[in-house]
Amino acid sequence: MMFKSLRVRLSQGNQFIPDVRAVKPAGFRGLPKIGQGACESGCDACAASCPTEAIRLDPLSIDLGRCIFCSECVTACPEAKIELTPEPRMGGAARAELVVKPGDEARTKIRANEAFAKLFRRSLKLRQVSAGGCNGCELELNATANVNFDLQRYGIEWVASPRHADALVLSGALTRTMKDAVRLAWDAMAEPRFVVAVGACAISGGLYDGARGVERSFLDDVIPALYVPGCPPHPLTFVNAILDLLGVP
Repeated sequence: MMFKSLRVRLSQGNQFIPDVRAVKPAGFRGLPKIGQGACESGCDACAASCPTEAIRLDPLSIDLGRCIFCSECVTACPEAKIELTPEPRMGGAARAELVVKPGDEARTKIRANEAFAKLFRRSLKLRQVSAGGCNGCELELNATANVNFDLQRYGIEWVASPRHADALVLSGALTRTMKDAVRLAWDAMAEPRFVVAVGACAISGGLYDGARGVERSFLDDVIPALYVPGCPPHPLTFVNAILDLLGVP
């Protein structure tokens, strides 16, 4: 039995990621790259193919807060102007920072929040609430604590109660049935505190924007300090966004 366990361990290799700041996941649909130059006159194939209206024309741009990374725009564009790169670092500290334009593939990291860096850089407690999610974002958030990504090495941990949390991590479209639960979790948190919106659903409503069962008034009152795009976001997208916000090298 011992030798069998060793064989399994050897076949798996070293799963731990030593440098989460540098690695790029193979096969991942990440940060879009938009080619330079004007599109063919009258062409709107990419925008017409987008199920969440994430694409705007004149000039061409992609809103990562609405994008579900389905790659329909890549397939539809007759000039092959759009490419989904494997770059996972896509977070933003403001909603406007999620809009990608031609030449934005060399985006700089999120500017550190000096107040948060001073308070939470060595110890940050996160409480996650799924406010009507499909469980995709929730699974990826759980993965940040596994042996691969090991978020705890930076002093960042998930907690079971909002009373112990510094940040409320929201996923899902924020449904009407979760309205009170989200508010109760937020009210239970002591100051200083902040919100992290994770995934297209939490950031913009995603595929469910405008649906009858969605109630997003909480985010009208409490503006997120961090946005982590994706559908679902890769664990590296979340980890890098948090580290950028706290000014961790």
